[in-house]
Amino acid sequence: MDSRAARRAQAFSNVGHSLNLLLLLLYPTVVLVLERERGRSYGELIALMLAGQILYGLAALPAGWLGDRWATRGMMVVYLLGAGAASIATGFAQTPFQLAAGLAAIGFFGAIYHPVGMAWIVRSMQDRGRALGWNGMFGSIGVALGPLIAGAFCHWWSWRAAFFAPGLMSLAVGLLLLVAWRRGEVGEGDNLAPVAVQPPSRREMLRAFFILSLTMSCGGLIFQAFTVVLPKLFEQRLGADGALGPLGIGGLVGLVYLCVGLATPYLGGIADRFPTQRVYRFAYVLLAPGLFLAALLESWLLLLLAVALVFTGSLSGPAENKLLAHYTPGRWQGTGFGAKFILTLGVSATAVPLIAWIYAATGGFYWLFVTMAVLATLALAGAWMLPDGNEAAATNRRAAAAE
Repeated sequence: MDSRAARRAQAFSNVGHSLNLLLLLLYPTVVLVLERERGRSYGELIALMLAGQILYGLAALPAGWLGDRWATRGMMVVYLLGAGAASIATGFAQTPFQLAAGLAAIGFFGAIYHPVGMAWIVRSMQDRGRALGWNGMFGSIGVALGPLIAGAFCHWWSWRAAFFAPGLMSLAVGLLLLVAWRRGEVGEGDNLAPVAVQPPSRREMLRAFFILSLTMSCGGLIFQAFTVVLPKLFEQRLGADGALGPLGIGGLVGLVYLCVGLATPYLGGIADRFPTQRVYRFAYVLLAPGLFLAALLESWLLLLLAVALVFTGSLSGPAENKLLAHYTPGRWQGTGFGAKFILTLGVSATAVPLIAWIYAATGGFYWLFVTMAVLATLALAGAWMLPDGNEAAATNRRAAAAE
């Protein structure tokens, strides 16, 4: 793949990442309006996300497999057009069932992005950590824009418009990619980028697979729960008497993710400059006590803590994806990322009923954050058992010395 085609591939993948998370995170802010408009409880309304969250995880593996076997660019087109149409359809929903069905369709098509779009970058770029860092920045921008766009449209127009506008954006980008694909202006990512490290041994690969399964499951549940609950958390602890409103809440959530998103490319570069396993462990060293503190804070310091917690996620994400790419055979990258996201997003789908149950039982989120802190501690223990990356190199040196 030539450099221009590779850069175009990364650009489309990055924009696709922003749209992916933007579309998924419209509803947690929209639900604050629906509480008043529909006269239903937060727990009942947030639970309508469940089917979409499950499909967002379950559909990732077949999406990654199709990306490996058919066409990365074709799957990206299907994702962008399908998710855009699903978002517009959600804006027309009249009943809770229709709303849940629309959110499920967004989750189904959104599931295509991570195994396909991230494998596209890994196959195309040599500086994987930095490339994944830039991709993470665009993801953070999407997370920031989701609640901000939802809050703005709910404030000035209606919650329906909050689904219409991003849906049209996704359709437009999908059509642009389709044209670029047909003209041969964007690469498939089938020429694997060279890497300057020894390949892992089979023993390392199996060990890393089981440990990463644990850490990715815990991390997926933590960050999914945190992202979904943040608008309601800010409303409850910072927006007393409804003073902030949907626009203010969306603006605060957007500010959190925008602050971190601007630093994400540099955080991704850290995974290139330092041992990836150490970066991964360090992120969880920060995360566990931060979540315990979040269970207690009810002042505006919570806003700064939220930035710090999202920062740790942006630090661990590129490192985790680089580890996964390292321990996955090159031509199975899409399937490997699909396996990751069917695991992490499948497990993280339990975040929605967990949030609904804890809020219904306690009226707050103290025990939710305690649970997340325990999971972060468990993930830290797992990360400490990851291979140090030296085993394969040592094996190769011993073999060379024996010749």
